[in-house]
Amino acid sequence: MSVNPWFSALPVADRKALVGACERQHYAAGEMLFRQGDVVPPGQGAFYGVLSGGIKASSLREDGKEAILAVLEAGNWFGEISLIDGQARTHDATAAGDTQVLALARADFDRMMKRPAFALGVCRLLAGRVRSLYGMVEDATLRSTRARVARRLLLLARGDASQARDPRRVVPVSQEALAMMLGVSRQTLSKELHGLMREGAIELGYGRIAIASVPRLEQFGVGV
Repeated sequence: MSVNPWFSALPVADRKALVGACERQHYAAGEMLFRQGDVVPPGQGAFYGVLSGGIKASSLREDGKEAILAVLEAGNWFGEISLIDGQARTHDATAAGDTQVLALARADFDRMMKRPAFALGVCRLLAGRVRSLYGMVEDATLRSTRARVARRLLLLARGDASQARDPRRVVPVSQEALAMMLGVSRQTLSKELHGLMREGAIELGYGRIAIASVPRLEQFGVGV
């Protein structure tokens, strides 16, 4: 948890109180924590932190087409929106592999929100999500497909939702999942990835995407 920028920014006392109030839960690959549209009755629901494995945040259309919104890796926290506004869950949350989470029950979340530093931390968590969403809308409406691919790879290299300062070299996502994140076909994605590879920005291997040059990828990310 300490590697997550949001969690590590909390005061030590709040970090200890948060973890101490949580229940450890295990989910098998494909098991859902909650579904989009699930109503969270008063006094129920939970705020989650990923201990190991990962959580896929996605939306599913009636025709079965899925859009992957984010991949929440170990260290990330989520689920606060419905606890704050009392509305339905905004997306599906599914275990991407064998996953362990910390679950903070609604009553304990409400108690934690009375701690000023924690409440401010949750505000910052939400602000980060809003910034990310604005960026995605801008990308979808103003940028070329190649620029969108480059920018999403940079996001994933920094942990997607967590946005660590130093990007890792290997992006932990399949091409199929990346295509679903971007809302493009596998063929279109393959074309753009090979274009970025020819430009020296990334390297492609069997089942992996590696960043060869962050500056080169950033250069393509500002394209329109």
